[in-house]
Amino acid sequence: MRKKSKRFKLHLPRWKVITLYLMAYDALAVSGAYFAALLLRFDLQYSAIPKEYLYSYLGFVPIYTVFCLFLFFKFKLYQSIWKYASVTEATRVVAVSLISTIFQIVGITLLFRRMPISYYIFGSLFQFALVSAVRFVERFVQWERSKRSTAYSSLDTAAGILLIGAGEAGRMILQDIQRSKLAKNGRVRAIIDDDPQKWNRTISGVPVVGGRDEILAAVKKYNVNKIYFAIPAASAETKRDILNICKETQCKIKVLPGLYQLVNDEISVQSLKDVSVEDLLGREPITMDMSDVFKFITGKTILVTGGGGSIGSELCRQIAAHQPKQLLIFDMYENNAYDIEQELKRKYPNLNLKAIIGSVRDSKRIARVFETYKPEVVYHAAAHKHVPLMEGSPCEAVKNNAIGTYKTAYAAMKNGCQRFVLISTDKAVNPTNIMGATKRLCEMIVQTFDYMIKHHRENELPLLHAHMRDELSFMEKKAQEIHSQTQFVAVRFGNVLGSNGSVIPLFKRQMEEGGPLTVTHPDVIRYFMTIPEAVSLVLKASVMGKGSEIFVLDMGSPVKIDTLARNLIKLAGLRPGVDIKITYTGLRPGEKLYEEKLMAEEGLTRTENDLIHIGRPIPFDNDTFLKDVKLLMNASYSEQEESIRALVAKTVNTYHPAEQTTGANKDLKMKEKELIFS
Repeated sequence: MRKKSKRFKLHLPRWKVITLYLMAYDALAVSGAYFAALLLRFDLQYSAIPKEYLYSYLGFVPIYTVFCLFLFFKFKLYQSIWKYASVTEATRVVAVSLISTIFQIVGITLLFRRMPISYYIFGSLFQFALVSAVRFVERFVQWERSKRSTAYSSLDTAAGILLIGAGEAGRMILQDIQRSKLAKNGRVRAIIDDDPQKWNRTISGVPVVGGRDEILAAVKKYNVNKIYFAIPAASAETKRDILNICKETQCKIKVLPGLYQLVNDEISVQSLKDVSVEDLLGREPITMDMSDVFKFITGKTILVTGGGGSIGSELCRQIAAHQPKQLLIFDMYENNAYDIEQELKRKYPNLNLKAIIGSVRDSKRIARVFETYKPEVVYHAAAHKHVPLMEGSPCEAVKNNAIGTYKTAYAAMKNGCQRFVLISTDKAVNPTNIMGATKRLCEMIVQTFDYMIKHHRENELPLLHAHMRDELSFMEKKAQEIHSQTQFVAVRFGNVLGSNGSVIPLFKRQMEEGGPLTVTHPDVIRYFMTIPEAVSLVLKASVMGKGSEIFVLDMGSPVKIDTLARNLIKLAGLRPGVDIKITYTGLRPGEKLYEEKLMAEEGLTRTENDLIHIGRPIPFDNDTFLKDVKLLMNASYSEQEESIRALVAKTVNTYHPAEQTTGANKDLKMKEKELIFS
């Protein structure tokens, strides 16, 4: 019976099979390259090659071939995935070619004889070309296909990208798109640049089609649905003007945040961010020399009340970066305090940091904090700031804003604090709402404290405690003489973009929900600044102030809230009134159509910084004011909501309560929940 023979099959991975074929090819390539060079030397006539040259070649070629294959293994030319070959692989091929050429020249000359010069030169060139070609041919084909698809992109129906900026940043963004998989989601179809010298030229096959005036035409011609703004050095005005054109295209817009990324070679598609409304304000960011501020901060114990809020937390961040002796975060909301505490602990593990939970309304608590830690500088950011909510709870506004500021200022004065900086608002100017009026009370409180100290009357400042037991517990301390040199200043600015409760986060949430965006009135205007700008001013005031000043930042031109809402919709590539509705709800109780930075009678005094001004204090009788503050405290803690506004108006003579803005709301009755096209 015939036995069946067993057959053994050798199963190798595909890449190993390819390696064997590649080795065979390399053996032929390195040997054939120098034979071709020898043949070329003698006019491609084999019979014309002298026998001594031919025998030398044939004798050395086996040695040379084995050496080259060994060299290729050492340089990992059989381990690379050549489909993804890059500069690293190309460098290895060049290195191998140089080493093998040297070996060829030295080896054949010493072992056999000196060959013609052209043999060495052309042999090495032929070898390099043959070895490189087989390895990079697939990579080259991929690159050529990408290049052609870019060149003919105007005929493609895929998503297109319009790149604004033909400078270095734009070039880096373009190359990042072309060499990455991002091209599957869109390709750069055209480039915009205001420099006429670049028009009608190309960058990596993409045409520069003109300046900003060509944006709308280019979007339509090249089927563009994304716009990338890549001019990091552009001024705020230039950026605003170009982006205002872009937002009319219904394209998704992204921008390169800053020039620092170009300096640090961090330019990529991932570094682009969505356009923010801040980019459309058209105002150069406020920059100041902060060296004196940080020198002042270093080595001091600093207290930030309301340290978990938008302004307070940014104050803590900037202070923590400049080596304070101790940073105290004081806030009544434990979640906010916890968040900023954990953030600072991660960033600054060596920071002497203490988060303290408490309210500025609590006399004992705030007094104990000052007595225990002895802060040298206080940034008082704790306040109720929501206008409509405070209109419904006026006693709470007085307790927290006015009385809380008084108690904090008194504790600072009594415990030898050097500087007390109050964070105020433009709503304190000619206020029509209780929140603004209480912030004006805060300004008057710090001005009164500064006046009493400068006139050596600090011991006449009364202790404010709402309950008799608190009064009695502090009577013994009241008898102690106070000799204070605390300087009190206030800082006044407008709305802060991105802060808790501000209009931009509200609009973004409404956008995510599909709209509508709610605007109180089509003519409402506000001054805006960024959180870092606001904090820079607060910090600057802490070193510029001599006492009693109200610092005011030049915030540029005011902005219509309705315009902000429309721009936000357009920046998302949507159409106001079509994709996202805008509704007008009417002015809320206490709201004004516009906010003022200064009262007319205050006037302005310039400082060494052109962007910072000082409002001249409005005179008032300090003794009468202190009596009124006592009455306000008693009324607020007695919950006398019916009379509290009248008492505030008596104390703040610029406060004129709005009559629930009935006139403005009446005009909007027919417009509510209806889009008004601009």
